[in-house]
Amino acid sequence: MKKTGWFYTILMGAIGLLIWFMLSNGPQTASPIQPTAPSNTNVYEGVWNNLADQFHHPLAILLLQIITIILAARVLGTLFRKIGQPAVIGEIVAGIALGPSLLGWVWPEAMAFLFPANSLGNLQFLSQIGLLLFMFVIGMELDTKSIRNKAQEAIIISHASIVIPFALGVAVSYWLFDNFAMPGISFVAFALFMGISMSITAFPVLARIVQERGLTRTPLGNLALTCAAADDVTAWCLLAGVIALVKAGGMAPAVVTIGLSVAFIVFMFWIIKPLLARIASGRESKETVNKPVVAIIFLTLLGSAYVSEIVGIHALFGAFLAGVIMPDSFSFKKVITDKIEDVALVLLLPLFFVFTGLRTEIGMLNTTGLWITCFGVTAVAVAGKLGGSALAARFLGQTWHNSLSIGVLMNTRGLMELVVLNIGYDLGILGPQIFTMMVFMALFTTFMTGPALSLVDRFTLGEEPLTAKPTVGQNIMISFGRPGMGAKLLWFAHALAGKTGAHVSALHVSPISDISPADAHIFEKESFTDILQESAKLHLPVSTLYRANEDIDQEIMEQHHRLQPSLLLMGGAETMFRAQPMGLKIRKVLGQVDCDVLLLSDHHLVSPNRIVIGYYDHNDLPLLRYAHLLAQSLGSAVTVLLLDTGQLDAEREIANQGYNFAKITGQGLDAKLLTRFELLLLTAPRWQEIFHQETIEIESLPSILVLQKGTKEFQSSEVLSTASQVA
Repeated sequence: MKKTGWFYTILMGAIGLLIWFMLSNGPQTASPIQPTAPSNTNVYEGVWNNLADQFHHPLAILLLQIITIILAARVLGTLFRKIGQPAVIGEIVAGIALGPSLLGWVWPEAMAFLFPANSLGNLQFLSQIGLLLFMFVIGMELDTKSIRNKAQEAIIISHASIVIPFALGVAVSYWLFDNFAMPGISFVAFALFMGISMSITAFPVLARIVQERGLTRTPLGNLALTCAAADDVTAWCLLAGVIALVKAGGMAPAVVTIGLSVAFIVFMFWIIKPLLARIASGRESKETVNKPVVAIIFLTLLGSAYVSEIVGIHALFGAFLAGVIMPDSFSFKKVITDKIEDVALVLLLPLFFVFTGLRTEIGMLNTTGLWITCFGVTAVAVAGKLGGSALAARFLGQTWHNSLSIGVLMNTRGLMELVVLNIGYDLGILGPQIFTMMVFMALFTTFMTGPALSLVDRFTLGEEPLTAKPTVGQNIMISFGRPGMGAKLLWFAHALAGKTGAHVSALHVSPISDISPADAHIFEKESFTDILQESAKLHLPVSTLYRANEDIDQEIMEQHHRLQPSLLLMGGAETMFRAQPMGLKIRKVLGQVDCDVLLLSDHHLVSPNRIVIGYYDHNDLPLLRYAHLLAQSLGSAVTVLLLDTGQLDAEREIANQGYNFAKITGQGLDAKLLTRFELLLLTAPRWQEIFHQETIEIESLPSILVLQKGTKEFQSSEVLSTASQVA
């Protein structure tokens, strides 16, 4: 676990001890008033009583709730990311754990202290504000242009993924209504709401899963995102209709409500949207999006939510609609999102998870029959959403791999399902037992997404048309952090590949797991600008791979396993032996990859016209080959600096390799001597020895290329031709 994880754990433990101390040692009754003069004991008791009252003050309770909720959400979110699940799953589980299902069962006194009944109103209102902000951001992230421009393929799949589970949800309501509907709720309202609950797709979670699995710019990823976006719009419109019907209490009032809703939507699109576009014109930076503009944005958000609530549909629909009508300028949306997202997602949204958790009582499913019903509801939800989407995609000509992958992704429900379920609970449609079952279904269908996608890849990927794999010596992988380093590594890849070129894959990992799709687009563009410019200059095609993952070393190794390169180029030569997190990550990678790895320490290298090899013994022979490749491509002069005691043996070994390099003997690794060169080649063990020598200043050395020898040989066309000539 990372240091932040330990910090959160220790802090939560301290809060737990504080609660335990309060519950165990606090006064049970107030001390009676004595007519005599107060004693020291009474004074102390009075102070303690006053302190205890402060602990139970509504504001103190609310602040303690927020602190506990944020800590629990971040800790469990981090843990779930470690096992390959979206962080939102951990945050939802944290909310359930703080409710009666776990904390109330294990330590009921603590739950009663943390979440007294009279404090839940404040928590609910704050969580609703968080949801309004969240739905506003979701509306802004929705790409309405892609929905309009996408072929009917996406629309058909999206509608199939709603109609089929909706029909199954209505059908299963026949068996659920008598036992689980709340008193006074009509079958029509219950059945329609069950249908909607089965039809939801969690667009934000799906977008992050697509991004994490590297599908963002693939036809499959684009199709899944478009289907999910269209699904969101359709499902929320249907939900608004169901809410209007339930709140109106009859068909005639519902028609009036729906009519007002349509008029409101038309007003937002035809009047408010053009006004906002005029306001946003020319405002695409944090300097120009000033406080008056932000105030207008918030007024639009809150006003839209207010009107939608008054009209008779939920305020969340108004917040979503306000996000959809925001100006199309990507930069403008990015600035607004940055101002809102952190507060909404980190501070307020976890309150909603806990409020949901307080309503979720796993203990209410206390019979075998109830658990069978729960699993049955989950099975129907999976069959309708996954099966409906997959069959529609297959019908439209997609392969089984793509069809099943789309079905699995569309089956992701996550947070959006919880929003819908809480609306149903607040409207009195869903009772506590069916609410708990549906929360379980939402968690299960989201949790299964990653493993199910892996199973689909494993059993159906063979039908996909596989591109020809590059031959050994022509498959190079680059992993970089700074954009400039990526361009420099590509330059080296071009020089080492030889005249026949190479298949180059460039990987950049952002150390942020919960990055939003909008931010991911910006980060990816910034990260690969330099390397794509260098690619065009060198006429060397490069495949770009963007990932968001805090475990950078794990991501590098996963991509290495997938690409099977014969050479890995990385930065970080100066940090590889340092006692810091990045050095540890680099050493982990070096210990697990099976190919040659070259690590660069760039000291303002322009072109290595003069290359020097630090040669100690026969273990350094591979350096000669890489120096030869650079010399052939760049016309560089290569000098071998003989540093071992058996210099004659070393010269003989070098001569046997067929290289005619200049040699310097007996001078040692002298910093003054090395200033004559632009690039120093060393093996990793020698670099480690030099790195820890206090007599050498690393900054005074030329740029350094460090070789970690792997079991898989890197063979360029230049090496092969030279080897044949020597033979």
